[in-house]
Amino acid sequence: MINTPKVKIGIVAVSRDCFPESLSVNRRKALVDAYKKKYEEADIYECPVCIVESEIHMVQALEDVKSNGCNALVVYLGNFGPEISETLLAKHFDGPSMFVAAAEESGDDLIQGRGDAYCGMLNASYNLKLRNIKAYIPEYPVGTAEECADMIHEFVPIARAIVGLKDLKIISFGPRPLNFMACNAPIKQLMNLGVEIEENSELDLFEAFNHHADDPRIPDVVKDMEKELGAGNNKPEILPKLAQYEITLLDWIEEHKGYRRYVTIAGKCWPAFQTQFGFVPCYVNSRLTGRGIPVACETDIYGALSEFIGTCVSDDAVTLLDINNSVPADIYNESIRDQFPYTQKDTFMGFHCGNTCSGKLVTCNMKYQLIMARSLPEEVTQGTIEGDIIPGDITFYRLQSTADNKLRAYVAHGEVLPVATKSFGGIGIFAIPEMGRFYRHVLIEKNFPHHGAVAFGHFGKALFEVFKYIGVDVDEIGYNQPAGVRYPTENPFA
Repeated sequence: MINTPKVKIGIVAVSRDCFPESLSVNRRKALVDAYKKKYEEADIYECPVCIVESEIHMVQALEDVKSNGCNALVVYLGNFGPEISETLLAKHFDGPSMFVAAAEESGDDLIQGRGDAYCGMLNASYNLKLRNIKAYIPEYPVGTAEECADMIHEFVPIARAIVGLKDLKIISFGPRPLNFMACNAPIKQLMNLGVEIEENSELDLFEAFNHHADDPRIPDVVKDMEKELGAGNNKPEILPKLAQYEITLLDWIEEHKGYRRYVTIAGKCWPAFQTQFGFVPCYVNSRLTGRGIPVACETDIYGALSEFIGTCVSDDAVTLLDINNSVPADIYNESIRDQFPYTQKDTFMGFHCGNTCSGKLVTCNMKYQLIMARSLPEEVTQGTIEGDIIPGDITFYRLQSTADNKLRAYVAHGEVLPVATKSFGGIGIFAIPEMGRFYRHVLIEKNFPHHGAVAFGHFGKALFEVFKYIGVDVDEIGYNQPAGVRYPTENPFA
């Protein structure tokens, strides 16, 4: 992914001055050794300057991890720890922080070798709350060196998303199409998250596109498109325009990203787009998203934001789909009923015109956009990429601002079934346990729009922690309740 942060973790050990400092020193070394052994590709920096026992030590440690390029921090309680100094580490560190504590090692050494970090973690969490400091604390934050190494590894994708959000600009081209108000939401919450937003007219984009006519880079982009599409290159005549548009977007990003490092786009794609540009942008959107620059359809700003978070967490391409249509009974009975553990209400089709990158499709074909071609000349609707989405585990999720400016999110694990959709667009048959109840009591009840982001794999644990870290109230993070667990709005007599 070319548009996501590289996380370098700095680990700082802390110690209460009435405990042996050697406990924290030796346990920190053991933790770093275990982490490097288990995760060879990981980038971790062991702060050697001091074991933090005081505020002066805290300042020294902060200067050291910052000067060594760390953008995420692990505060490691090798023993009970100094509750003030250790929480000030997180307060003054400009990046996401994690707190983890050492488990006791042996029943043979519970006098001089007892660290009491189990107790110290309680004081750390209490002080974090007193100071309104955000920090990630694992589900069970006390462990051996190997167990804490696994916890740090789980922190990496969370940190990557939080670091990315602090340096993100969303570029939009709008306004949204008529009768598609659903994805509109106040941008105030973007500011609260530290995300910049640059809103433009599609006329600005059209002007920039025209300035790229006959750009000398177009032939090389066309060749790359031809290579990617292979036998699915059914509309070769449209590729030069698509290449011109891709170059336009990439140049716009470079010229407008300003002081931000990461960019995502929420683009206008109909109805005037086709008649003026002469094509649909779906394929280009898919190509950029596949590289780590999510491009959300229909000026869906919070969709673009959601895609970026998923890209950071999964370190892979994502997509944005309509939670679109039910699975017909005949397809369910023929291909799902006796082969998979899902009811028909657990299944649905996720669809969009063609913004899913080719690497996430079973096969891909360049086509015209059927829905748009119903009311426009077919020749101006060329440029969409179609195919069934690859089967496998997925996470369906979204972060949204409500109309009254509150952050809300949902996360659900499921899978794309290896069942032919018999339809058009970038589409798949999705199965999420208890989807029917989730659809009614989270998606409908909580007023989420029809667009949902899809990460390819199960990343719910990390996404849930990211949403908590950035300030979404846990009561506002919906998920698919298992059978027998009632939603607050679910009729108990139904």
